[in-house]
Amino acid sequence: MSDRVCIASKGKSQPKLSAENLVACCDSCGMGCNGGFPSSAWRYWTKHGIVTGGLYNTTDTCQPYSFPPCEHHVVGPRPPCEGEVKTPTCQKTCQKKYPLSYDQDLWYGRTACSVSSNPRAIMQEIMTHGPVEVDFEVYADFPNYASGVYQHTAGAFLGGHAVRLLGWGKENGVDYWLLANSWNNDWGDQGYFKIRRGVNECGIESDVNAGLPLLK
Repeated sequence: MSDRVCIASKGKSQPKLSAENLVACCDSCGMGCNGGFPSSAWRYWTKHGIVTGGLYNTTDTCQPYSFPPCEHHVVGPRPPCEGEVKTPTCQKTCQKKYPLSYDQDLWYGRTACSVSSNPRAIMQEIMTHGPVEVDFEVYADFPNYASGVYQHTAGAFLGGHAVRLLGWGKENGVDYWLLANSWNNDWGDQGYFKIRRGVNECGIESDVNAGLPLLK
């Protein structure tokens, strides 16, 4: 969503929208911090708006993360993430000393839509309007991904996961999608990963969601 505001405004507006505001306030989106439905999140953006948010302990946005960062599936400088966390209570206020009110800070979507599962249609959507959101099946061989083009080979099903699809390419003759994960930049390839493109690997092309922003 943040990327799409930037692209639609030709770089004039670059808000960082608050993920915590979305999961805390969108009752129709699912189970808060424990997962949900991407299409509902995009629809929520058009109806209720989302305020700005940033990294933990930052002061330049309305609702930054209230959780300190932790490491997902890797050893790094942060403590390991442990167990499930309680979804924060929806707050309709900005942090102290932030210059705008909650309502003034809201950014809205103009449209929310589902994108065709055809790889060329997905590419066209990305080229025209920016990254899209996809979800896929996570298996036990995925959390330890480090580089290359991921292809599921072994391991139990762990659940679903939503990520940001922003590009594509070919590596060693294998077509791939390039995606940004949400497990910090110590995970994978500096926070990114590649997965086979055009074969619906782990359902990556089955549920593609996007929308257009309402610019201020």
